[in-house]
Amino acid sequence: AVARVRLFEGKGVNTVVDSDNNPVEYSKVYPEKNAQELGLTPFMVTSTKSNYHFSAKVSGGGKKGQLGAIQLGLARALAKVSEENRVILRQAGLLTRDPRMVERKKIYHVKARKSPQFSKR
Repeated sequence: AVARVRLFEGKGVNTVVDSDNNPVEYSKVYPEKNAQELGLTPFMVTSTKSNYHFSAKVSGGGKKGQLGAIQLGLARALAKVSEENRVILRQAGLLTRDPRMVERKKIYHVKARKSPQFSKR
């Protein structure tokens, strides 16, 4: 998933822009409490939740992958704002991109690693 995060100063409504370019409130897109907290972790770690709000345009992936993309985007934006935030976020491991990627499908295989059914005769 890819997220373009814009960080704004002041208290406001956190929004996620959907595929039709309509801003939707963050809490309506991710109504589960755990999901909301996962995306807002950079704010919690740096204690800046009341100082900023954001708008994020997300595409690709599933809900969890999109949350991870928002989290990374927020962490990078907060790191640009203050060097102090950067140190805190680095220690919390929030500035590191998840390196896992989908393994490509190989020729003569059904999927990336699954071989076709073996027949003796």
